[in-house]
Amino acid sequence: MNLRTPDLILDWHAHVYFDASSRPDAWALREAIESELAGRMTLGRFHEKPVGPHPMWSYQLAITAIDFPPVLGWLTLNHGALDVLIHPNTGDSLRDHRDCALWLGRSHVLNLSALGD
Repeated sequence: MNLRTPDLILDWHAHVYFDASSRPDAWALREAIESELAGRMTLGRFHEKPVGPHPMWSYQLAITAIDFPPVLGWLTLNHGALDVLIHPNTGDSLRDHRDCALWLGRSHVLNLSALGD
C-alpha cells in the first residue's frame, strides 16, 4: 500500500449542487454561508449550467486546510436537501475528485473526462 501524508493537501473545495427547482434553496444556503463562514472560505461563481466535472449546476467554496474542520461541520449540519461534493486539492485533480471525494447528501457521477481521464 502506498500511503500518502495529509501534508499533500493544499486546500479543499466544496461544490454545492442544485438545479432549477432547488435554485432558491441553493441561493439561500449561499447567503447563509457568506454570513456564517465569512473569512473561513472563498465563494466561487454561481453556475447555472454544468461546469467541468460537475454534472449539475453548482458553486464552489475554497477552504484552507486550517478552516476545513469548522466549515465541514457547518456544511454537514446545514446543507439541507442540497448535495455537496467535497474534495482535497493535492495537485492530482483526477485522483482528488475520483478517489478522495466526500459527499454530503447523495453522490453524483462526475464527468471525469473533464479532468483528463
